[in-house]
Amino acid sequence: MKQFPVLIVLLPLFSALIIPLLPKKKSFLFGFVSVMFGLLFILSILSYLNVINDGSFRYVFGNYLAMVGIEFLIDPLIALLVLFVSGLSFLIIIYSFSDIQHELKEHQYAYYYCLIMLLMFSMLGMLYTNDIFNTYVFMEILSIVSTAIISIKHKRSNFLASFRYLMLSSIGSLTILMGLAFLYMVTGQLNMDSMSLVISNVWTLYPTNLVLAIGFILIGLAIKSAMFPLHIWLPDAHSSAPSPSSAFLSSLVVKIYIVVLIKVIYRIFGVEIIASLRIDDFILIMASFGMIFGSIFAIGQKDIKRLLAYSSVAQIGYIFLGIGLLTPLGLAAGLFHIFSHALMKSALFLSAGSIIFSTNKRKLIDLDGIGFKMPITMITFSIAALGMIGIPGISGFMSKIYLGLALIADKHPIFLSLILLSSFLNAIYYMPILISSFLKEDVLVKNTLQKDPLPLTMIIPMVIITLSVLLIGLYPQIIMDVIELALPYYF
Repeated sequence: MKQFPVLIVLLPLFSALIIPLLPKKKSFLFGFVSVMFGLLFILSILSYLNVINDGSFRYVFGNYLAMVGIEFLIDPLIALLVLFVSGLSFLIIIYSFSDIQHELKEHQYAYYYCLIMLLMFSMLGMLYTNDIFNTYVFMEILSIVSTAIISIKHKRSNFLASFRYLMLSSIGSLTILMGLAFLYMVTGQLNMDSMSLVISNVWTLYPTNLVLAIGFILIGLAIKSAMFPLHIWLPDAHSSAPSPSSAFLSSLVVKIYIVVLIKVIYRIFGVEIIASLRIDDFILIMASFGMIFGSIFAIGQKDIKRLLAYSSVAQIGYIFLGIGLLTPLGLAAGLFHIFSHALMKSALFLSAGSIIFSTNKRKLIDLDGIGFKMPITMITFSIAALGMIGIPGISGFMSKIYLGLALIADKHPIFLSLILLSSFLNAIYYMPILISSFLKEDVLVKNTLQKDPLPLTMIIPMVIITLSVLLIGLYPQIIMDVIELALPYYF
């Protein structure tokens, strides 16, 4: 059981090395990828159960001391995140087997799934590692692979989007590396726990170094996680990439960077130091701007995938709002929204991808009556969209309830009013899509209820994700109990 985290990280890397050697038949490739993701999900379940039953543990490679070697730290939150990432990725991959045949040429399939495996390898490594430089290495792999995934369609828009992402991501990487250099200058350590111990003892002696360190790291991770106003790479990247890739990027990749920021703020520096440096005020202000302006930008979009991309900017603002409170309730609310938004946004991107797959339509004005032609797809889209707005019974509503309680407890009523305003703006750009889909008639074809013209490999993942959104909305303690169990590791 103690070796499972190592197997979980190495399995995607092993798969990425094997895929180019497989026979060229797509059925063989799809079968291999399915088995690998299924095995990854099973290992994640067993690792999660081990942590819940026996408690957190550490794995040090090569029996070196943690301060000089590479260490994995597996606490309840990390175990849950790994389980969640592997499970949601499994569903997106199953969906991709049909959709990718519409998006890419057959000779690109192996290349695409090789990149997806490397994406998984880097994300899981970033979650597990307790070494800050090791985190940076995984981060660079993730950035390069994300760039390749965006550009894989070989279209001008994809090349421009991937180039913009690469340039901004490189700037983010350089600022993070500069921040790590300042941290190492003060602490002489790379292990997160060792860093935290040194910083807590000497931070009053080196305030300038630490301000520069957290400033550079925060800016770098804000770029990579699309925090407003450093989000300018996201709309083009998410709207240009294949729909399964959009789901990966919006639902999981940007969230992994946010988890790294949580580790830096709460585990390396600690809330007292962050509060004394007034970093929390900066995060709260930027989160507030993101919630409002992300929604305003989404209102003006005519392409469904660009609308969803700008919506992500607003929803990322909710997560940063919870993180910036520097309270257990705030962090728990932000973490809950990571799970909630990942499910809702993957449902939205997969349903949008299904519409494009079946009708080749992306413009909002072309979606009149689409709910009759593709009822399952639009029910999926509608439930996720209503969750984004904050309708009770859906996970997005519970996210806003938890954030509201955290804001009230910390006496920040003005931010609570901004959440309500953002929810109203969400309704402005989501409700017209739902109304036109179900209440307007296609000018060419009379509205008659039909069966979704989609293969089961696309329908089943959407249905499972939608049911998960409803399940967490009705029973939020499934997630919150584990988050509360893990909070002592961050305070």
